[in-house]
Amino acid sequence: MSKLQGLYAITDEVLTPDETVIQQVEEALISGVKIIQYRNKTAKDEEILEVCEELQALCKEYKATFIIDDRPELASKIQADGLHIGKNDMSYQQARKIFSNGIIGVSCYGSIRLAKEAEEEGADYVAFGSFFPSPTKPHSGIIKQSVINKAKEALRIPVCVIGGISCNNIHEMAAHKPDMISVVSAIFKGDIKRNIIHLKQGMNV
Repeated sequence: MSKLQGLYAITDEVLTPDETVIQQVEEALISGVKIIQYRNKTAKDEEILEVCEELQALCKEYKATFIIDDRPELASKIQADGLHIGKNDMSYQQARKIFSNGIIGVSCYGSIRLAKEAEEEGADYVAFGSFFPSPTKPHSGIIKQSVINKAKEALRIPVCVIGGISCNNIHEMAAHKPDMISVVSAIFKGDIKRNIIHLKQGMNV
């Protein structure tokens, strides 16, 4: 899973509205991001079909991986590279029945047990977080960074970290050597190119 490495950018309905998300994602891709997740918790699939098709085509052009959050039918319809699900949203088996080909990542919050279950079921990667207060998910619980080391020891699949990660603290995450570091506002709020330069500098600890 060499493609599941590095900085993992996640879109946001407020910071990257559908009217501008294509341009913003392209700027992130030009700046070297290789994994993009489209996250929209409110729109219907048919309302975002076109923008997701454009994002998939754009990621293909830049040899990046395009993942859709929590929409297996849509991910299957446009043949997205991947799908991300929360462990509480649906089971891996449910998701895989609908989205038969491609990457599936599973959020496991702070639980190694959930992550091991996801790996045994066939998940391609797992995500842990939040590690810091998150502006995009203010009600997420904060978990200890020691979870990353435990996960790396317990699992064979790639480990992703998420939640409140910024230029100021990304070095703390990078020190634990996760496979992927997910960022939302620290990429898409303000100058995208400059943000990514600073984030990458913080990752090279």
